[in-house]
Amino acid sequence: MVNGRTALKAIMLCLVIIPFFLSAVNISQAAAESKPKVYDFANLLTETEVEELEAMADKYGAKRETEFIILTTKDTEGKDVVKYMQDFYDDKAPGYDKPHGNTAILTVDMQHREVYLAGFYKAKLYLDDSRLDLIRNKITPDLSNGDYYLAFSKFIKTSYKYMGIKPGVNPENILFTLWFQLAASLAVGGAVVGVMLYNSGGKVTVNEGTYRDFQNSRVREQRDDYIRTTVTKRRKPSSNSSSGGGGGGGGTTSGGHSHSGSRGSF
Repeated sequence: MVNGRTALKAIMLCLVIIPFFLSAVNISQAAAESKPKVYDFANLLTETEVEELEAMADKYGAKRETEFIILTTKDTEGKDVVKYMQDFYDDKAPGYDKPHGNTAILTVDMQHREVYLAGFYKAKLYLDDSRLDLIRNKITPDLSNGDYYLAFSKFIKTSYKYMGIKPGVNPENILFTLWFQLAASLAVGGAVVGVMLYNSGGKVTVNEGTYRDFQNSRVREQRDDYIRTTVTKRRKPSSNSSSGGGGGGGGTTSGGHSHSGSRGSF
């Protein structure tokens, strides 16, 4: 009887321990399979900054089902920055949903002072060339000033925000429209309140003619002298819409993966 109870206790203990053991194994496997988000080969970041950017990329990437990747280098191995990024994508395959899947990559080439942004699959749809141009314009001043952590965090957060907006729509116009609608609503509301306050105070019966003597008040003299006309000429600014002398666009990797893109210097 004692042996039976002991065996029963052992079985119950196993039933309790085994789920925790399997859960720990799954977590360890997931951690082992998790790929880095920051590849700072140019050593632009501190260890703390890398850890913070990794956590940020994990957080926002999970919400958009897209890997946000930071790639820096001091040596492109003789390749153009676009080709360097493409080969990195083909070799590392940092896709969120599958190998070579949803990915947005920010590549910084310190050798030639160039920056290139690319979007693959879902990121290509939501982060098209024009949206990547907007993001690049936001981060280029920070790159020029050496504020690399700030530039990289802006890339992740702005990419996340833009991927929450319907493709084909200018995200900056949406933000402007929202603020304009709010301002217009406040203006209309203020005008209505002002009219109500004005009407509630009674009508004013005194005007500019109440105390004027129209019999003796006259215009004594009128004079209008023409002096000269001045014409000022200004040079029309150029229509370059991208800071850092950039633009460019997407392409296709050697592995056949097409992507959107935006390129510029800093």
